[in-house]
Amino acid sequence: MINLQDEAQPKGAKIRGNKPVDQLEAANRFIAASAHQKMHDQRLWDLRKKRDAQMHLIPEWEELRDLASEIKNHTLDFLADYLEEFERNATANGVHVHWAKDAQESNQIISDILKQHDAKTLVKSKSMLGEECCLRQHLEQDGVKVIETDLGERIQQLDHEDPSHVVVPAVHKTRTDVSKVFEKTLNAQKGNNDVHYLAEVQRETTRPYILNADAGMTGGNFLVAETGAVVVCTNEGNADLSANTPPLHIVTVGIEKIIPKMEHLAVFIRLLSRSALGSPITQYTSYFRGPRKDGEMHVVLVDNGRSTRLANKTFKPGLKCIRCGACMNTCPVFRRSGGLSYGSVYAGPIGLILSPGYNTHKYRNLPFASTLNGSCTNVCPVKINLHEQIFAWRETLAKDNELSLSKRVIMKTLGQLFASPRMYRTAIQTGDRALKYLPHFMVYNRLNSWGRQRDIPSTPKETFHSWYAKNYQKKEKRDE
Repeated sequence: MINLQDEAQPKGAKIRGNKPVDQLEAANRFIAASAHQKMHDQRLWDLRKKRDAQMHLIPEWEELRDLASEIKNHTLDFLADYLEEFERNATANGVHVHWAKDAQESNQIISDILKQHDAKTLVKSKSMLGEECCLRQHLEQDGVKVIETDLGERIQQLDHEDPSHVVVPAVHKTRTDVSKVFEKTLNAQKGNNDVHYLAEVQRETTRPYILNADAGMTGGNFLVAETGAVVVCTNEGNADLSANTPPLHIVTVGIEKIIPKMEHLAVFIRLLSRSALGSPITQYTSYFRGPRKDGEMHVVLVDNGRSTRLANKTFKPGLKCIRCGACMNTCPVFRRSGGLSYGSVYAGPIGLILSPGYNTHKYRNLPFASTLNGSCTNVCPVKINLHEQIFAWRETLAKDNELSLSKRVIMKTLGQLFASPRMYRTAIQTGDRALKYLPHFMVYNRLNSWGRQRDIPSTPKETFHSWYAKNYQKKEKRDE
């Protein structure tokens, strides 16, 4: 196997406008970079094991998951009421609250705020909503210089890549990959892949932007309706610097992030970091209730399709997500194919149920990138029925005629076969006999996509049905 540090980093899915993302093609390229694939799998599985270790330290873990799920279900049932309560209390705290129906409106609101303050530079803490709305690209077109302050997000920005994971955006990169990016963009020493040196390069080059920025931006892990506060959890402290150093603090957050009261916050704080990284708590849990002295604070509440999802009983539970990434860390497909292969802001199991909601045609292949093993559902801290929703999306895509021609033909043929017991048994017996004698090239060829990466199991001597008929049905007839 090639040395990990010598192997080129595999790139993500090729995006071709509104054409369906070919996740399989991108995943095959990621798997072909075997050293990266193995490293990626191991890193994420380590996070899964740490999560399990933390879970076993809390006897009431399952009760916490139940409670978190119930709080989220209740909040979603009364979402409008809690959002209005948040607006009232945040406004009373001196915060400017804005409402955005979609990504375009959200981006325009933020552009207008920056223009009103003649802000030309913005330091930004990691925000998946910002990625969802393509906020950075929008602001850069407006002439605003945007600097990501999260280490992983900054690496991805410099490498012109999207985050590959909601918590660890550059988890697919080796330290040599990062060294090459910093050498090109930050004038770092050539070939120096020492992690402490690379972290210092990032710190020394980003800190001046933070100290001189006109505005700072954060996302929000939670909104507390009772107090009108925004809660942000990070491990690097970059959100606190982004929010407190510049005079202008802008928060962009999805409307589903709200919780009713302060007493509920502790439930989610106990679950979030343990599920995400297997650590008891994030290094910084910051509570922004109003603007800093002589400063200004704006909160932009973004819908962007969430109301539509809220009205859909099948896919509504997806709004409970707290973006911990636990489902990604445990997913065998995600661990081996990399987040960028999905070609979507949200990858992994949560991406399979969120992405088609934004663009059904473009992301129609994603719900099939799952084994439906249910591991994602088992680790979700808010008990989202992920694998059931993935299956539901497959049914929805079939009803909407969004399956590819080959998949439609195969599904229709198999449907007719399974609907007829006699045809099914005949096909099984014929297939078993044929597989014993067919030459290798006739079984493993371009038409057999299933067999490209798997061996077809050996055929049994007889089927269960024929065995049952021989041993029991004849006996039953004799007894009669």
